[in-house]
Amino acid sequence: MATDLRPRLLDAAFYALCAVFAAVTALTSTLLPHRAWGQIAWIGYAAGAVLVLLIARWKVIPLLFAATALLPLLIESIQRAAGRTDRAQEEVLVVERMGDRLVHTGTPYLSHDAIAALPEPDRLMGYAPYQPGMAVFGLPRAAFGEAWWTDARVWFAVATVFCLLWTLRLLSFSTRAIPLAQSVAVLPLCTLTLATGGDDIPVLALCLLALALAANDRFLAAGVAVGLAGALKLFALPVALVLLVLALSTRRRPAWFAAAAFGIPLLALLPALLVDADAYLENAVRFPGGHGLVTSPAQSPLPGYLIASALPAGRTVALALLLLAGAVIALLLLRNPPRSAGKAAAYIAAGLTAAIMLTPATRFGYLLYPVAFLGFWWSQHKTREPVPA
Repeated sequence: MATDLRPRLLDAAFYALCAVFAAVTALTSTLLPHRAWGQIAWIGYAAGAVLVLLIARWKVIPLLFAATALLPLLIESIQRAAGRTDRAQEEVLVVERMGDRLVHTGTPYLSHDAIAALPEPDRLMGYAPYQPGMAVFGLPRAAFGEAWWTDARVWFAVATVFCLLWTLRLLSFSTRAIPLAQSVAVLPLCTLTLATGGDDIPVLALCLLALALAANDRFLAAGVAVGLAGALKLFALPVALVLLVLALSTRRRPAWFAAAAFGIPLLALLPALLVDADAYLENAVRFPGGHGLVTSPAQSPLPGYLIASALPAGRTVALALLLLAGAVIALLLLRNPPRSAGKAAAYIAAGLTAAIMLTPATRFGYLLYPVAFLGFWWSQHKTREPVPA
């Protein structure tokens, strides 16, 4: 127990800080779904800070995930089904509308003209800045109507739990993987996101699964996993590119990996392009790029946004810095390609951090991606140890 005391104390301190964050969110957040999350989650985190001193560290993580992500999600989805309109973030509604449009029109996107015809206050919600595969999570509500279990967040959670358990199993549930599990199942960036919005979490979970499969030399399966992530959101593209470099540098079936990693998103995109290619461009390219009918709400005061808003030609400067950062990382990849999944995760974390910091339209919440990839790197950078009984 003496040798295990220091990590337990660190975990307890971390969970206590999470409890403080959740309590402050409950008291001060201007977003009502976030307040509702904080009112429940702070109790779970506070309990976790005590439990980790009494039981095995691994056993606390699923309990915390249930108490701070799944329970608030369940309560908010039930309240929403009962008529509360303040129990889900806008992206939940957007994804569910994508599913409905896919069923009725063959594409999850509204055209430029259709969005322009909406009343001005409704135009933002007319946009769906995701890849077509995200509509899958809206299909249950499109097929079965309003119920707590047709809430898109429920299906985000199902996909996340499946992928995360598979990832941890591939990593042999080692003690080194505890930070990885904590980064996805405990960190408030993730639990809050899953409970109130959630669209980023299955993308992240699929990317982590791809890394774990690559760590076990299963590159075709890794390509499928990151390809599915890319069919949901373009955030998976840098992950696929770095894993392709890993497959090439280690000569682990790079052609098969590339076919799955880039072919699956293209196949998912093809029907939307055939039905209305311009609608896809309006939603997934022009709107995130700042050329839609309305401005993207992703405007956290990170360096890229501050440069774009404060300097003459600031948007051009921010994009130039972003391209420069991408060129530097690409050069590093060419000169020192990763030869392990852990090193690949470090490259991915660095690249996504640069992208999040320098993109003119971005959010603090996107930092959950590099944090989780750093957790994966930590799980791999030293010899894994078995979980103590």
